[in-house]
Amino acid sequence: MNFPTFSKAAIAATLLSLMLLGCASSSDSGASGEAQEIQSQLLGDMPLPAGSKILSADSLIIGRGDNWVGRAVLSGVQNSTDIYAFFQAEYPKSGWTTVSAIKAKTSILVFTKGDRTSTVELNDGSFTGPKTIITITASPKNANVVAPKK
Repeated sequence: MNFPTFSKAAIAATLLSLMLLGCASSSDSGASGEAQEIQSQLLGDMPLPAGSKILSADSLIIGRGDNWVGRAVLSGVQNSTDIYAFFQAEYPKSGWTTVSAIKAKTSILVFTKGDRTSTVELNDGSFTGPKTIITITASPKNANVVAPKK
C-alpha cells in the first residue's frame, strides 16, 4: 500500500493549524475577540459573520492566511438568510467575485479571487445547536482533479 508523502513544512503547518483551531474553539467568553483573530489568521481574507466559530472536529484546514486550502466548518449565530446576505455583501468588498449564488434549503455561493476559488454552503442548524452551519471550501482555481480509476 502506498501512502502519500508530505513535506515537513506541510506537516508543521497542519499541526500549527490544529493547535490554533483548539484555541479558536475555546468556550471562554473573554476569548471571543481572540478566537476571531485566530480565525482571521487561519482564513485570511475571507470575512466571517459575527459570532461564528470554527468547528475544529469537522474542519480540515491546510496552511493559513490567504493561501489555505481545505474545508472550514463554522457554527453561525444568525439565521441562514442573514448569513447568506452577509456573504453576498462582504465577500465582494474583500475582492471576491461571485460566480454563482443559489438560495435554497441548502444555499451555495461560489466565489473566485485571483487563482483561488471558494464555495460557501449554508445549512440550517439544529434546534438546540447553532442556527446555521457554514461550510467554506477553498482551493486553487486550477487544481488538478484526477478521476478515480475503476
